[in-house]
Amino acid sequence: MTKSALITGITGQDGAYLAKLLLDKGYKVHGLVARRSSDSRWRLREMGVEADIVYLDGDMADACSVQRAVIKSAPDEVYNLAAQSFVAASWDQPVTTGIVDGLGVTHLLEAIRQFSPHTRFYQASTSEMFGLIQAEQQDENTPFYPRSPYGVAKLYGHWITVNYRESFNLHASSGILFNHESPLRGIEFVTRKVTDAAARIKQGKQQTLALGNIDAKRDWGFAGDYVEAMWLMLQQDKPDDYVVATGVTTTVREMCRIAFDHVGLNYRDYVKIDPAFFRPAEVEVLLGNPAKAQRVLGWKPKTDLDTLIRMMMDADMQRVAKE
Repeated sequence: MTKSALITGITGQDGAYLAKLLLDKGYKVHGLVARRSSDSRWRLREMGVEADIVYLDGDMADACSVQRAVIKSAPDEVYNLAAQSFVAASWDQPVTTGIVDGLGVTHLLEAIRQFSPHTRFYQASTSEMFGLIQAEQQDENTPFYPRSPYGVAKLYGHWITVNYRESFNLHASSGILFNHESPLRGIEFVTRKVTDAAARIKQGKQQTLALGNIDAKRDWGFAGDYVEAMWLMLQQDKPDDYVVATGVTTTVREMCRIAFDHVGLNYRDYVKIDPAFFRPAEVEVLLGNPAKAQRVLGWKPKTDLDTLIRMMMDADMQRVAKE
């Protein structure tokens, strides 16, 4: 029988890659989409799947619309990717972030509990929950110490998922995903900000790139690899939580070097440090330990950072040239 899946946040980077993965596996894919005046489906078009999805109007802040989406889609699997996911914006919109990234998870879990308890649920947790790290390398047992409204809201979403799993015996799993990027990443995120700027500078359309803490370290992977881990979690007999990461940490500075080198430029000539881009509470380093995901799910990242940044640079060079 054809499986049915509901993806919240389907118009985002992860949603587009996951929709393609599930469609290729023969799923009927439903997407919860909030009404927007701007074009929000461009990533799905880029992946060639826009016409293959059943769209359902809804908003994670509105429990009734979430319930209707669950009832209409009758899902075997629900992937909750919806979030206000830009850390910097969470300082400007802490209440909205808390509602969407925290309370919205409860709306979805409660809808599943009441109307579709057989459904398997995936929660998109984040390495930002570790924040002020309590261990050199973070795994599923590392204590959390979030350093932003985004991290705090996501921590609520993570723990409410654990609570519903343990209290109501739901098949509910969380993927604690470290930074994952792609050509579909939003321009406000540092990786795309760098690759877009490098492409523009190379083509004479921009002069400099302003960044904040370029010595911050992150564990970066490819979103196309990470959505496979999401799917694998919901194929397990038992629900659980998994760190999804590469196990390698790199500075923003090094990431800039890779991007600018790809187009024959020296990043030092163009990158300027702007204190306005520093966070109120900095997260200096994140480094994931994906051993459990490798052992239980059989998952490993396929794409290293050099390959990922070069992929993004090539896409941005082509896009900027057409502007």
